[in-house]
Amino acid sequence: MNTQATFRKVLTLLVLAIFVLQACAPAAAPAAAPAAAPAAAGAKWCGDVKIVFFPGGPAGGVFANNVYNGANQAEADLGPKVQYMFSDWDPQKMTTQFKEAAATKPDGIAVMGHPGDDAFDALIDDAETAGIIVTSQNTPLPKAEDKYKVKGFGYVGAELYQAGWDLGTESVRRFGLKAGDRVMVWGLLSQPTRGERTRGVKEALEKAGMTVDYLEIDSATNSDPAAGAPTFAGYVSSHSDVKAVFTDHGGLTATMETYLKAAGKGPDDIYGVGFDLSPATAAAIKGGWTDLVIDQQPWLQGYLPILQICLTKVYGFSALHINTGAGFVAKDNIDFIEPLAKKEIR
Repeated sequence: MNTQATFRKVLTLLVLAIFVLQACAPAAAPAAAPAAAPAAAGAKWCGDVKIVFFPGGPAGGVFANNVYNGANQAEADLGPKVQYMFSDWDPQKMTTQFKEAAATKPDGIAVMGHPGDDAFDALIDDAETAGIIVTSQNTPLPKAEDKYKVKGFGYVGAELYQAGWDLGTESVRRFGLKAGDRVMVWGLLSQPTRGERTRGVKEALEKAGMTVDYLEIDSATNSDPAAGAPTFAGYVSSHSDVKAVFTDHGGLTATMETYLKAAGKGPDDIYGVGFDLSPATAAAIKGGWTDLVIDQQPWLQGYLPILQICLTKVYGFSALHINTGAGFVAKDNIDFIEPLAKKEIR
């Protein structure tokens, strides 16, 4: 027998010996189960959790619908039972609805922070005492967040003042605005905390030397942006030298084309600047009616608060604080983003 044949015979005998030894060996003890075993296929790991969620505006409204779509996707992915409460962007309505939500004793409430700490904190204290996890989106509640962050009170949204400041300074840079130019800011300075974004825009423009005309968004326009067309047309007719208009409201930003047409202006007559994407805003950017928006990604403001409550309730995780509002959208990147805006994801 040659050397190569001998080697193959020995190798075969070794393999057979290994199989025999394995067959005769005692069975190994089963491994200990992990502390938190993976969910069974198809199971929802947050399926036993009940949540009340505030999308902010009217049902089906601009921005609020993107928030709702994100929350609804989280509900489908994670499995909690979610009740939605629409508030028409009305801070007083939000506090009333919060009381109603807390009375149903859910596991968690994800709330818009528009009413501010002074209006909300006592209600949040009561909810937390009752064992309800509270978290916020879109507008922060800094005092409540600091007090209850170890219990899951987080924040998902833009850093409001900084977002406003960034939009103002970026507009000055992009459009070559100069000291003395007239601009209009249409915002919500009267609302505590929420008004910080308006203040950021206004102060950035003032620092650059602009002549800033400020208009407060009235309650009718806040809930139905089309109602503001006469206000806009009236302002433009008496301030024909206005170079740019800043709308601190996703619904108003989405209505920019309507406003300009109501004022008898074309797409290149006044720079349109604002916040948040929508199908209408994406179309207005492509058409030249809107020139720059800062996208605070409202879909994430829906999805992540649901995830936050689930993580805290099921696994005891403390709060996440996530800035969603750092990116700009204009003609140079709208082609990629527009299909997502049409689906109300961006």
